[in-house]
Amino acid sequence: MRETNDWQLTNQESYIKGATLERRQHTPGTQENDHDHCEFCSAKFTVGAIPETHQEGYATADGYRRICATCFKDFEGMFDWDIAYGA
Repeated sequence: MRETNDWQLTNQESYIKGATLERRQHTPGTQENDHDHCEFCSAKFTVGAIPETHQEGYATADGYRRICATCFKDFEGMFDWDIAYGA
């Protein structure tokens, strides 16, 4: 678990604390946007194996918010997320 003064914490608790997340493959939110970023570390999510990007991670049910596996592990205790299994 990270400390509350971690540089990656930028008020995410106001919109993602207690959220239900699904582990899934990345799909872009819009045709204009071919990638997305982790809510904490800004790691890039893309479709297809592009170096230094993620193709899978955690997302809100609507796919709007994304969290990489590393940040999920680092912050799960602080943010009380629920995980939707079999989604």
